[in-house]
Amino acid sequence: MKMFGKSTKLLLAAALIAGLGVDAMAKRVYKLTLATTWGPTLSPFIDAPKNMARLAEEMSDGRLKIRVDAANKHKSPLGVFDMVKGGQYDMAHTASYYWKGKDINTMPFSTMPFGMTMPEQYSWFYYGGGQELMEKVYSKYKVLSFPGGSSGNQMGGWFRKEIKTLEDLKGLKMRIPGFAGEVMAQLGLTVTNIAPGELYTSLERGTLDALEWVGPGMDINMGFHKIAPYYYTGWHEPGLDLQFLVNERTYKKLPEDLRQILVVAMRVSAYDMYIQNYHMSAEAWAKMEKEYPNIKVKTFPKPVMDAMKASNAKLREKMKAENPMLKEILESQEAYQKKVRKWTEMSDYIYLKDNL
Repeated sequence: MKMFGKSTKLLLAAALIAGLGVDAMAKRVYKLTLATTWGPTLSPFIDAPKNMARLAEEMSDGRLKIRVDAANKHKSPLGVFDMVKGGQYDMAHTASYYWKGKDINTMPFSTMPFGMTMPEQYSWFYYGGGQELMEKVYSKYKVLSFPGGSSGNQMGGWFRKEIKTLEDLKGLKMRIPGFAGEVMAQLGLTVTNIAPGELYTSLERGTLDALEWVGPGMDINMGFHKIAPYYYTGWHEPGLDLQFLVNERTYKKLPEDLRQILVVAMRVSAYDMYIQNYHMSAEAWAKMEKEYPNIKVKTFPKPVMDAMKASNAKLREKMKAENPMLKEILESQEAYQKKVRKWTEMSDYIYLKDNL
């Protein structure tokens, strides 16, 4: 059995030469820090990095310890990219589309409107070239990015009033991040991105007329349903994936076996976040449906959806024409989605359609 990789053997040899001995080198503890965009109670988002840190420590027999700092500690929920890039933190847990203002090419690695579902997107990441494209985008910042957990298909948002026509959207103030925000802006909405901890107050005070968050499992504790009773089904984030960011220099300083442990811990915790969120949403919706019968689950009318699709397609083509790297990413996603969607329809859609 192969006990150590080449890099680890070199490190052990160096330790012997230095008089430290193999045992001392093998037992060296590496301490990393991780900043999250999320507050300390925002499950399951905050649970993913905590579970990752626990797994890494257990699998490494205590040699890799990761301190997780929630946003209330470091005070900069949307500043974690810069903190990892600059070395103030070794890692972060966040979402790639928050950085579209810094680099538009980061955006598609979270999710895209009318795009891939969670199983489809993870297949693209790990087997369809997505991870390689993500490495290409983030490498210039000396930062590594890994899939960090999916919320699955997100709901389309909480609205104070019912949306019956395109005119009902115009002038609304809505929190909706990423490319979906640009799509909605084309339809006449005023779009903003507000940190999670400020969302309820903004909706309550009328700073926002509508917002999207995640789904019942996470929305229930935010209390949006107490203010905005119209709950719209999703279109904009069919497979939202969060991300783990890792400072490249930090990563390279780790022995090879600890690098692999870190990667495995991130991958396992990412999947666990998805199934945890799925369970949370099932439980939460059963509670919300019973205790808040005034909630009205709606699907956007066909003319509104058609306008969203047209706006989405127009903006995508414009971006592809302006940015070769973004064109490569989007066309990779489009090609993979076209291929994998046939199987999704055969395996999931037809089964659900015939058994609901």
